[in-house]
Amino acid sequence: MNRKTLALLSLSLGITFLNTFWSAVAQIPIYPPPEQTPPAIPIPVPPITPEIEPPLKPIDLESNCTPSSACLGWDEQIWGSRVKRGDRKALLAAIDNSLSYLEKDKAIAAYQQYPIKEITLDRVRRSLIRFRQLVVKSKSPAQLQAAVQREFTLYQSIGNDGKGTVKFTAYYEPVYQASRVKTAEYKYPLYRLPPDFDKWAKPHPKRIDLEGKDGLLGDKSQLKGLELLWFRDRLDAYMVHIQGSAQIQLADGKKTSIGYAGGTDYPWTSIGRELAKDGKLPLDGLTMPRLIQFFNQNPQELSNYLPRWERFVFFKETSGGAATGSINVPVTAERSIATDKSLMPPGALALITASIPYPNNSGSLEYRRVNRFVLDQDTGSAIKGPGRVDYFMGTGKLAGDRAGITGGNGSLYYLLLKE
Repeated sequence: MNRKTLALLSLSLGITFLNTFWSAVAQIPIYPPPEQTPPAIPIPVPPITPEIEPPLKPIDLESNCTPSSACLGWDEQIWGSRVKRGDRKALLAAIDNSLSYLEKDKAIAAYQQYPIKEITLDRVRRSLIRFRQLVVKSKSPAQLQAAVQREFTLYQSIGNDGKGTVKFTAYYEPVYQASRVKTAEYKYPLYRLPPDFDKWAKPHPKRIDLEGKDGLLGDKSQLKGLELLWFRDRLDAYMVHIQGSAQIQLADGKKTSIGYAGGTDYPWTSIGRELAKDGKLPLDGLTMPRLIQFFNQNPQELSNYLPRWERFVFFKETSGGAATGSINVPVTAERSIATDKSLMPPGALALITASIPYPNNSGSLEYRRVNRFVLDQDTGSAIKGPGRVDYFMGTGKLAGDRAGITGGNGSLYYLLLKE
C-alpha cells in the first residue's frame, strides 16, 4: 500500500538482518619502462561504464521435476481443501485490479521507463489475461502448473546475492480504535496531508519537528488543524504510519478506514535495529510481539526511539474501503506483494516460494513452504533492491500475528508469455 509507503510490520519495526558487503582492491604493480624507451605520450581513454546487471533473468521451468507438488507453480491454495475454502475468486479479483492499472497513464509511463526491454506493458497485460483464463479453466494445481510450464517464461529476481536469494517479510492492515475528537484518553493524532505539501521546501521537517519527542506537540505543531483521528496509544498511531492504512473502530461505535496520502522525504529507519544497536534487545529472534512487549514494559522508551524514524506520513479517510497499494488498486490478502518499483514490473504476475506461517489444529502458527501466484501491486520505503519482498497478509489480528513472524529467504519470479 503505498500504505506506508508500505513498510513492514512483520519485521516491520525493523527486524531485518544486516548484510555485510566486502570489497577488495586489486593492486596492479607498475614497472618502470626500460631506459632506452622514450616517455610514452598519454592517450586519453574514455572511462569504462560497468554494465548494470538486470534485476530479472529468464530461466527454464522444471518440466521433469518430481513430485509435482514440490515444483514451481503448484499453488494448491487456489482450490483449497476439505477444511479450508480456496481463494480463486480473490486471485481473479487481484488480476482484474492489475489489468485495471495497466490501462492507466501511470502504467504506460512506468513501462516506457522499465529497464528490461522485453518486459513491456503489452506483454504483461497479455500474460495476465491468459493466466486468468487458465485459472478459470484449470481444475487442479497440476493442470494450472502444466499450463504455466507450456506457455510462460519465468524471469527470476537475482535477489540480494546475485543468485536469487530474496528476503521475505509480511505486512497487514491493522484494526485500531480511534476518536474523531481529542479527549483526555484519545490524544495522539494522525494528520491529513497539508494542502500546500507540494510546496514544502526540502529538507522536510523531521518527525520530531512535526509531533514532538513525546508525540504531543499539539497546538505548537505546524500541522495544527489537520488532525484526522486521535488514538489512545502512541505506538498504535506509529504502527499506522508504518502500515500506511488501517481499519478503524470509532469511539462512537461506527467504523471507517484510513489510507496513505503522502509522506515526508526521509528513508526508512528500523526501530528494532536501533534497539538492538543500543543493546536493549537482541536482534536474533526479535519479533513484533517482543517489540510491543518491550515498549509496554518501558513506555518511556517510546520518546527515545520512535523519533528516530524521521519520515512522517499523512492520511486520508477511505470510508471503509479496501487497503490500496502503490499502484492505486486494492491489495488482496495473500495475493499482493510489495517490491522495489524502480526494479520490478508494476502490476505484473509473479510467483513466490517462501515459508509462510499458518494456524494449525491446535491454534498455534506453523511454517509451510509454499508456491503462490501473486500480483506485484505495492512498494514500501523499506523495500529496496531486487532481494526484498513484502507479502500482504490481510486485515486483523490473525493477519498481524502471522505477519509478525514472517521472515526468511525465498525466491521471486515473474511470469510472461513466451514470445
